[in-house]
Formats: sequence, C-alpha cells, structure tokens
Amino acid sequence: MFELTKKILRNVSFDAKLFRKELIKSLNWIRDIEELKKFKEWCFTEFGSVYPTVLKEVFIGLPTRK
Repeated sequence: MFELTKKILRNVSFDAKLFRKELIKSLNWIRDIEELKKFKEWCFTEFGSVYPTVLKEVFIGLPTRK
C-alpha cells in the first residue's frame, strides 16, 4: 500500500488541491506509527519544496497518532 500511495501522490503532484486530497486519503491507510514516520519523511523529501504548507498542515500532530 505504501508504494501505491507514493505512486498516486507523484501522479497528482501537479495540482495542490488534488495532492492535498490524496495525501489526506493516504493517511487513512497507514496505521503503523513507524510507517507513518517513514511516509512523512518521504513526503517532505519528495514534495517539501513544492508543497511545504500543505504538508505541514496535513501532518500537524500526526507523529503521535496511534
């Protein structure tokens, strides 16, 4: 699921609204806290220069989510 999520986000990264929508949807699939941390790190590495505000808004408070 993790790889599919990454592929989807890469494919929709041309549009900020669509990217945000898919990012939020992808977080509903990730249950493991370690996987969530890896996903967050990947997102900031991959899209941090393009959508820093979107990423910060979506990921606020998530590292402690169970």
